[in-house]
Amino acid sequence: MSTLKVPHSVPAAADDCEQLRKAFAGWGTNEGLIISILSHRNADQRKLIRETYANTFGEDLLKVLDKELTSDFERLVHLWTLGSAERDAFLANEAAKKWTSSNRVLVEIACARSSEQLFAARRAYHVLYKKSIEEDVALRTTGDFRKLLVPLVSSYRYEGTEVDLNLAKTEAKLLHDKISKKAYNDDDLIRIFATRSRAQTNATFNHYKDEFGKDINKDLKDDPKNEFLSLLRATSKCLIHPEKYFAKVLRLAINGRGTHEEDLTRVVATRAEVDLKTIGDEYQRRNSVPLDRAIGKDTSGDYEKMLLELLGHGDA
Repeated sequence: MSTLKVPHSVPAAADDCEQLRKAFAGWGTNEGLIISILSHRNADQRKLIRETYANTFGEDLLKVLDKELTSDFERLVHLWTLGSAERDAFLANEAAKKWTSSNRVLVEIACARSSEQLFAARRAYHVLYKKSIEEDVALRTTGDFRKLLVPLVSSYRYEGTEVDLNLAKTEAKLLHDKISKKAYNDDDLIRIFATRSRAQTNATFNHYKDEFGKDINKDLKDDPKNEFLSLLRATSKCLIHPEKYFAKVLRLAINGRGTHEEDLTRVVATRAEVDLKTIGDEYQRRNSVPLDRAIGKDTSGDYEKMLLELLGHGDA
């Protein structure tokens, strides 16, 4: 469930643009006015605001926002104002350019989006960067990571609910065999993780647990320091249980040594219109603290206000 609150009567895009223009006028920026508008408009409305602003004032609203705002607040507003496909392309490009083995952004884009959304992100990547996601991922990553990530970002998974139970049993045994032999980079193992539908993968993992008495992710914790195994676990959890995956990302971002604002910003900006309510419920179930209270305790200023508005605080 989304946490975004949109007013019943939404002002015309031209009126929103006039208000935003006023927020940028004078010596100081009216951050509160920016928050009150953008944090209560859905993706189509934000797109229309950007188009209207450009047509009316001859400027790119994103560039104006980047100039007027700073730090984590600026990044949150920037990511939120982008359309979902453009945002994913932007995040994928960042992730590819500064790739590290602990980076999970590409997994999120490949596994927590529908096939159509991933395809739209790949198209947006072409337009923005004049190359493909696959090309940059192949160029920037190495070894086993490349072997997994390239098919992940290239995949067009079947979205239906149909499941082949015989195939699930066969592939569960195959996975158990490869994992028992520590053949984590085996071609068939990678193929199953990277290409099978969500429903088929879930059936395979369920049969794995029924047949061998252990969750597959527990068997993939053989070496806790192995970053490739960590990436495989992230792939399975993000694909099958995205709400649990993102609740953990938020827990680590908020409860670690200092807040990891980049992860917090990304999750809120990308999930507020999708399932942030479900993620928040999972966060509270696992941590016994409401997500909004945890965020309020660890952030401040306009950044905190925008995060909480996207979590559903305040009137639309």
